[in-house]
Amino acid sequence: MSKKQIKAPLPTGEYAVGVFTYTVHNDREETMYNALGTMRSIPVKVYYPATRESVEGLPKARYMSKATIDAIRKNFYVPIKYEKVESNGTNRSECYENVPFIEGERFPLILFNYGYCSYLEANTYLLIELASHGYVVASVGHPYEGMITELDDGTTLKMAKGIASKAYSPMLPSIIALLKLQKAKGTNEELWEQFDAVQKKYNRFIIERLPEWKLDTKAALKVLKDKYSGMIDLENGVGLTGHSMGGATAFALCEDEPETFTCGINIDGGLFGIHDGKVITTPFLQMSSDANKTAVTVAFVKNKNVAYHAILRDMQHLGFSDMKHVIPLKSQVGGLDPDIAHKTVFGIHLEFFDAYLKKAKAKPSLESNDAVTITEYEPH
Repeated sequence: MSKKQIKAPLPTGEYAVGVFTYTVHNDREETMYNALGTMRSIPVKVYYPATRESVEGLPKARYMSKATIDAIRKNFYVPIKYEKVESNGTNRSECYENVPFIEGERFPLILFNYGYCSYLEANTYLLIELASHGYVVASVGHPYEGMITELDDGTTLKMAKGIASKAYSPMLPSIIALLKLQKAKGTNEELWEQFDAVQKKYNRFIIERLPEWKLDTKAALKVLKDKYSGMIDLENGVGLTGHSMGGATAFALCEDEPETFTCGINIDGGLFGIHDGKVITTPFLQMSSDANKTAVTVAFVKNKNVAYHAILRDMQHLGFSDMKHVIPLKSQVGGLDPDIAHKTVFGIHLEFFDAYLKKAKAKPSLESNDAVTITEYEPH
């Protein structure tokens, strides 16, 4: 990436894409340690199909705010400045603010949650691509647990101090245990037992936060049902996807509420959470880097429906987000070409949701190639 530009992939679907935001204000009492005694408010950003005629001559929506870019520069040490990407026009997304909904048409709904300590626009390219192919896609924010959280009233909430040390506690033994797990061998059952022991010992804070992320997601969904029912088709339920902690949230919701959340994808997240005595009855797809493939095998142990594992070659954890197109360091995002990575991650999403949410085909056409290895697991 040039220090002065952001190179974004272009959406390939038949639709133009609109975008709007809303905030679920004062949903419930805040349980984050740095904000006890306050109320929790959840920002949501929604991408949706629009006609190409409706966006003609309109300016494209801003990609990231100054506060977000400043937070990325501080946390990821990326040499990107808001003023430069604004002046050269690259801080724009392939979508348009508040353009009209397509009258008389409704589209399946996918909810997305970002990774822990990430931000609302972290997977914008994927979400816009899905919207261009006929999905309403809502990105859900999590106050104090993202590097920056911006509400519609102008409030900006910074990430809670000390959050990383709480997520992995104590830090050094936790990191060592997870690194050992990356190299572990065994059956899916054995690998799940090892991961479960590690998370219950070192990642109790993440386990405790997962129910709150589920509540954030359901609060966002309630508003969509109440205020935007004319644009969403819920006949086949709601789809879920998410990166890292967001993917673990997708799995937990599919596991616990399959009548509402009918299929899901986890993008390179360890499947944190208490899964004892539970099964998952919805179709689910786990996308992984090679480093994280041993932290997800519960998806293939407790599945009462079809499950898939897609392992992308030469990828690092951040490479599954927009950072693949922003950070030039292979040590951070992996060596797989950014355009190939985007095409692969999106293509898997589209095949999966076209089959299990849109019901446009009996099953997804998922095949291994030079970029990804696909394994299908039959129900237990």
